[in-house]
Amino acid sequence: MPTRARRHQLGSSLIYHVYNRCASQGPIFHIEEDFRHFMWLIRKYTEAFHLSVYHWVIMSTHFHLLLQIKEPAEISRFMAGISHAYTRYHHKVYSTRGFLWQGRFKLQPVQKEQYLMACGRYIERNPVRAGIVNEAVEYPWSSARFYCAGLDDGSTSKDPTYARFGRNHSERQSAYKCFLSNFNSQEETLFRKFDKPAGDAFFRSRLRLVNGRQIPLRQGRPRSIIYPQQSACV
Repeated sequence: MPTRARRHQLGSSLIYHVYNRCASQGPIFHIEEDFRHFMWLIRKYTEAFHLSVYHWVIMSTHFHLLLQIKEPAEISRFMAGISHAYTRYHHKVYSTRGFLWQGRFKLQPVQKEQYLMACGRYIERNPVRAGIVNEAVEYPWSSARFYCAGLDDGSTSKDPTYARFGRNHSERQSAYKCFLSNFNSQEETLFRKFDKPAGDAFFRSRLRLVNGRQIPLRQGRPRSIIYPQQSACV
């Protein structure tokens, strides 16, 4: 990608919602060891590419990541590393062959100030929407337990807005559980449209389409973070 993909001023505002799924109708994460291995790959490549994964979920057929990286051009290499490594693992363990993933991964630019926590909630609520669990914290293969129960999974970088959920761990965990349950269905539709950036007019104006991907322009001025308002649990 051109230099403009790296030398930009949306760096503090720009995060990416990344999604990929299996090529077939069946699952590619079958047993606990498969999920653990994929989590290990996330940790490995996160460290290698010096990026932050704020929210994530691994389902049996697909996964979502919400990440921040200094050089957007590196996302393709990051994803290629994870995808190829898990494909090799799956072929070896299950004697499969051919393409494991459904084409090119999906990539949605997200405005950090406006939608970081909302997109994270959408990601962590995947198992709830699928009817697998009643509450996001019950599902073991997502970042929900990191925020709701304080379980360090080794993969999650703390969301910078999380500190505003309370004065101590207990308050923040309780408030975050409440936040997950008070979702906005209309808002969640924003994160299903990967071809459309989730952000305000200014944010969208600082992006351009190159090879099917939205990358930032050089110009632009980062804005201060707007923290989510807390609503009472009923």
